[in-house]
Amino acid sequence: MSTSYFENGNARKPSILMEQYKPTFTKSELKIYDYIQEHPDQVLYCSLTELSEACEVAEATILRFFRKLQLKGFQEFKLLFAQEVSSASQDNSGETYIGKIKNSAIQAISDSSEIVSKKSLDEAIERIASSKDVVLFGIGSSGIAGLDMHNRLMRIGKNVEVITDSHFQVMRAASMTNNTVVVAISLTGSTKDIVDAVSAAKENGATIIALTSYAKSPLTKFADVVLLSSAKESPLDSGSLVSKISQLYLIDLVCTGLAMKNVEEAKSIKMKISENTSSKLY
Repeated sequence: MSTSYFENGNARKPSILMEQYKPTFTKSELKIYDYIQEHPDQVLYCSLTELSEACEVAEATILRFFRKLQLKGFQEFKLLFAQEVSSASQDNSGETYIGKIKNSAIQAISDSSEIVSKKSLDEAIERIASSKDVVLFGIGSSGIAGLDMHNRLMRIGKNVEVITDSHFQVMRAASMTNNTVVVAISLTGSTKDIVDAVSAAKENGATIIALTSYAKSPLTKFADVVLLSSAKESPLDSGSLVSKISQLYLIDLVCTGLAMKNVEEAKSIKMKISENTSSKLY
């Protein structure tokens, strides 16, 4: 276990680490420190790019700041900081977890419907529809969303490929051309493996469609089209149901839009699939 997590058996708190190293902070690092002190809740839901812009310092300065605290980077800081913030502000509203999950799921769809851009959605649908080389990238829980999108697209007759292994993603990117469309699914837009694969795909001329909850992130820098959902996670909620629902909502919009572009063909494919799978049921 990294010494940044424990010292003498006790968990290290980011607030304590920042106070310990504060005398060594540069002027730029003090900007980061002040922002974290004034906006503790917002920091948990920031991407590296968003934090950089909020503090008006370079992303490299942000990373140096957290390494000065003997942390691996921004994500490790957010994980430890989320634990600290959570302990300091327990929710005592009395609402049951059943109600919380229901309300959060409803809110995720409602909020996502408010922020999705019809123009971006139409462009994403058009690019996928016109390409014969469509590849879906996703890792972890976003990989599960990618598998669902693959299933949905097959059901309307779109021949696509889904890759959830980071090594295979980079390998596949090497054979892409300007006729390839990559749909990169990443809630944070900061998963390094996805960004590396997308960067390689972009170098080969591929069109990048990003499904994410962060308008400004390392992933969106490479994207030609960005489709935004509303669900942002704290590090303690990674892979939550709410984030999956927001991703599946965007996927449903894309797949429904594609089906509507060629209704008769989509109906025909669905009928054939139903006929082929009917023998699998009792």
